Formats: sequence, C-alpha cells, structure tokens
Amino acid sequence: MFTDIGAVLFDLDGTLIDSAPDLGAAADKMRTDRGLASLPLALYRPMTGSGARGMLGVAFGVTPEHPDFPVLREEFFTNYEACMTRRTFAFDEVAELIQALLARRLAWGVVTNKASRFTDPLTRSMPLFATASAVISGDTTPHSKPHPEPLLEAARRLRLAPEKCVYVGDDERDVVAGLAAGMGTVAATYGYLGNRTDTAQWGAHAAIASPLQLLQLLQGLQSPAMT
Repeated sequence: MFTDIGAVLFDLDGTLIDSAPDLGAAADKMRTDRGLASLPLALYRPMTGSGARGMLGVAFGVTPEHPDFPVLREEFFTNYEACMTRRTFAFDEVAELIQALLARRLAWGVVTNKASRFTDPLTRSMPLFATASAVISGDTTPHSKPHPEPLLEAARRLRLAPEKCVYVGDDERDVVAGLAAGMGTVAATYGYLGNRTDTAQWGAHAAIASPLQLLQLLQGLQSPAMT
C-alpha cells in the first residue's frame, strides 16, 4: 500500500489507452500497400508497447539494425498520424480510476516514450486527458524511459518530490525508470507486455490486473466520503 502520495503517473499505450488497433493498422497498411497479405491484430497487439520497432518487426521481420528501418519507420509514422484517433480508446475502468483519483485530491499525469508529434494530438483528442496535470513525451527531455529523467521532469512540473509519486506502466522499462526515479512502481499486467510476461521479475512494488485495482493500493488516502 502506498501512503503520503500526491500524484499518480501513468504510461500511455497499454496502460491508459488501447492503441493497438491503430498502431497495427498503420503497420498493416504498409503490407497491403505492397501487395502482401494482411495480418491479424492478434499478431500486432503483444508488441504494441515497442512502438515502431515492434510493429515493423511483426509486419516485415526487420529490426532497427536493418538498413531500410529508418525509411520504413517514417512511413509507419505517417500512416499512424493519419489514423491514430480512429480506433484508440481508454481501457475499461480507466475513466472511473481517474475520477476516483481526482476525488481523492490526487494529481495525475502521463509519462510516455511516444513522441510528442503523436502524444499531443492524441491526448488533445480524448476528453480523458483534460484533467492531466503533466504530459511528458519521449522527446520532452533528452532521455526516454528506462532513464528516470522523464519521470523526474513530471514530478518537477507537479511540484512534488519523486517519492510522493507512484508510476504505473505495462512494460519492464516503466518499472526500471520508476525505481530509478525513487517513485513507487506498479506493473499493469493487463497491458501489452510484449514477449516478457513474467512481470514478477520486474521488481515493481505492486501489480494490478485491472485499472481500478490501483485504488486498493491507495486505501490509506482520503476517500470522497471522508472529505
């Protein structure tokens, strides 16, 4: 259980929102544009947390070391920009969780490795994020997760010491970054997870199988009935 917390920070894709359908569609369009067979979303979904690297790996079997990767990545980005708000929605219980945090007078924010060219228009298009006190993208600071700097920048913007924050994410790098920043860490096991499904090995302080389970870890905080 976390006590004396002032804010909860979240990863974006796979933690707050299910963007797999749009990300998968952006990569799959590259296949069909080349006359290749479409692949099912079920193949793309587990690798959604890895962004372009994961999507292009599924679609074409390429890695960032492949000489064509930079060109393919930019094509993927262009496709994604054109469709990124069509099939992306908050996970079930996320809206209720955010309302419960606000009712407990907790600030909340987002720390994602997604570039601001995607994060900004996406979060602006979804009413859910209107109450977020900080949105940190992968290029907001010189570093991205698993480096702790994006999380520390979020804490600075919230005017809170890092130890007053909890970070929730569905990837091992989220936990690594949170621990390095001195924050409480929660593994969201309902997320994408990739090929690394043994979340117990990540070293998080806690794990949740659904968004609202987070509230059970914050039971020491004031509830609406006590205000």
